[in-house]
Amino acid sequence: MVLKGLRLYTVIAASLFTVGLLTSYSYQKGQNDALSDDRLPQVVKDINIDRPFTFADEQVPLTNFDVKERLERELLINSYLHATTLINLKRTYRYFPLIEKALKENDLPSDLKYFPIIESNLSNVVSSAGARGLWQFMKSSADYFGLEVNDEVDERYHIEKSTQAACKYLVNLKKRFGTWALVASAYNLGPTRLAKELELQGTRNFFDLNLPDETLRYYFRLIAVKDICQHPENYGFYLNDNDGYSELNNFTTVEVKTAVPSWADFAKEKGITYRMLKLYNPWLIDSKLTNPQGKTYEIKIPKK
Repeated sequence: MVLKGLRLYTVIAASLFTVGLLTSYSYQKGQNDALSDDRLPQVVKDINIDRPFTFADEQVPLTNFDVKERLERELLINSYLHATTLINLKRTYRYFPLIEKALKENDLPSDLKYFPIIESNLSNVVSSAGARGLWQFMKSSADYFGLEVNDEVDERYHIEKSTQAACKYLVNLKKRFGTWALVASAYNLGPTRLAKELELQGTRNFFDLNLPDETLRYYFRLIAVKDICQHPENYGFYLNDNDGYSELNNFTTVEVKTAVPSWADFAKEKGITYRMLKLYNPWLIDSKLTNPQGKTYEIKIPKK
């Protein structure tokens, strides 16, 4: 019985040893195959930051180690936000032509088109503070720049009108603060708060300021997003022109001067869906329009 037991133990031990060898070989082979495979799912590498960076023709002083490290942080974070960054790249095809046109009309640098990526990821979102739209206007700012905001209409979601309002705001900030780095800080922090910090800290050089972390990061996020959008392949993002989202420019315009009891019925009358009506006119935030003052609204009707 003892001999049989020893033989059984020997057979089991040998089997386990063989399985172990096979498992070890398979694991090692898998590792070697992965290392030799050119189609790795992800490669995490450092970023070359020893090169010139500018924003709106203003040079970034990378000889300052603090500036260099802050920029590097944003480049690393945004280049490895894979899904968000890829979606933003796709959305630039839809929104940048319109934004670039508005910036040119207002004699503003093209680089300012990156603001709504930082503000909203090029989408009509609502912040925790109540800011809305691609440019994230608060209601007070929207009122000041002539955007209509009420329970039925919110033109902070109107891409053309909100972009024109943003251009006016950026022009005002540039006149007040002088550099685009400070303009970016004022856009994030608020011009009144930034003016107090400039006086308190005795400098008008953005790179010498100590501000809340979100504001300190804001300008460098703009530069990081700009570099990724201009050179996506350098960061592992590959898109063909047909990969981007198409512009929403295939529409006719209908003037509405009276009340609209139901936008759903209105959409059916125009041969489109309620969903399409809202996609092309996101500033229509209610299901109806009372229009007590008889204003004229231009409604986009997408073509079939």
